[in-house]
Amino acid sequence: MSVTLHTSLGDIKIEVFCEAVPKTAENFLALCASGYYDGCIWHRSIKGFMIQTGDPSGSGKGGQSIYGAPFADEIRSTLKFNNRGIVAMANAGPDSNKSQFFITYAKQPHLDGKYTIFGKVIDGADTTLDAMERAPVNAKNRPLTEIKLHNVSDFYGFAFGAGGAALFGSSAGDERL
Repeated sequence: MSVTLHTSLGDIKIEVFCEAVPKTAENFLALCASGYYDGCIWHRSIKGFMIQTGDPSGSGKGGQSIYGAPFADEIRSTLKFNNRGIVAMANAGPDSNKSQFFITYAKQPHLDGKYTIFGKVIDGADTTLDAMERAPVNAKNRPLTEIKLHNVSDFYGFAFGAGGAALFGSSAGDERL
């Protein structure tokens, strides 16, 4: 399954690994389908490393999962940070996934086994992702000009599972790499 992220710098199409990481895929797709990510800013960008979003507060400290609490990692030895455009959950430590995610600008093998990979960019890496990486940032790696995730589309056929009905809970901590 794939989804398209419509950002202020262009579109990014992501293939979501539903079979490999079902709980993470369900969380991401349910958040997409509910409009949870609509209007989120890409609050952290480090050239040569990654760009991060998924916190409606824009602070990098918020976010929630569809399960009402953080959920466990789904680390798969077959999924590696071996390319530009790998999509993974940001977290505050093991088994603390909520809604924040990041997209890599380059290979990041030091992240293997630490973050749940749930997708890869299949269109927009040479245009939108490049523009994101080139965007100037401040000393805290926040883009100087807001980069917005306007909305997500093309998630046809997605059906909510047992956990996908509620969005609630509070968050604490900073979801970081």
